[in-house]
Amino acid sequence: MPTAREVLLDAALSALATLPWTSVRMVDVASAAGVSRQTLHNEFGGKDGLARALVRDAADGYLAGVERALGTAGGTADRLAATAAWTVRAVRTNVLVKALLTGCWNERLPRPGPLAAGCPDPLPGPRSADPGPPTPAELLRRAGERAVAALDGERPPHDPEALAVTCEIALRLALSYALVPAPSGTGGEPAPLVRHVVARAPDAVSGTSPTAGARSPRGSPGRSTPA
Repeated sequence: MPTAREVLLDAALSALATLPWTSVRMVDVASAAGVSRQTLHNEFGGKDGLARALVRDAADGYLAGVERALGTAGGTADRLAATAAWTVRAVRTNVLVKALLTGCWNERLPRPGPLAAGCPDPLPGPRSADPGPPTPAELLRRAGERAVAALDGERPPHDPEALAVTCEIALRLALSYALVPAPSGTGGEPAPLVRHVVARAPDAVSGTSPTAGARSPRGSPGRSTPA
């Protein structure tokens, strides 16, 4: 059964689908959630606290989805393809995830800044040093770190540097699909392209390139390139 906090966050996010954040009223959020306005204030302290919680929840929810996708069956290509598919779905269905990953904020969205020095966070829990929402680069880095940690345990072992770059490529491909949909008839999803890129990238398992040993146009030995 969802908690009052979870129901309130869902109600606030639903309100954003039709209203700009400046027009979202606390009393309406409480009513939609089926709780008292006092309960809302007890949970978030005020509208800025609710905004801060919404943004945190969006970032945490996206990263939790990344971890779920990385836990699917299959090898590196399959698990990164699932992660890319989740990233596209999250960006397309949650306006806050889209803003967090792209930096495309507008006046319709809540965008709490960092707390002023010495100003306690009204939200419960150890959040007194909240720096504000992560930048797109920070959120993408956190997703990449989770991917590397999840895939590093595969056998045979991956080359760490190659794996890190391969994970970043998959995530950035996903963002390109989320922002610029693929042509009709191609399926519109990043998974096939991610699998193709991972398969043809320099080998993250052995650390060698698929073209290792090939000759360059000048006749010199081919060189492995980090993935």
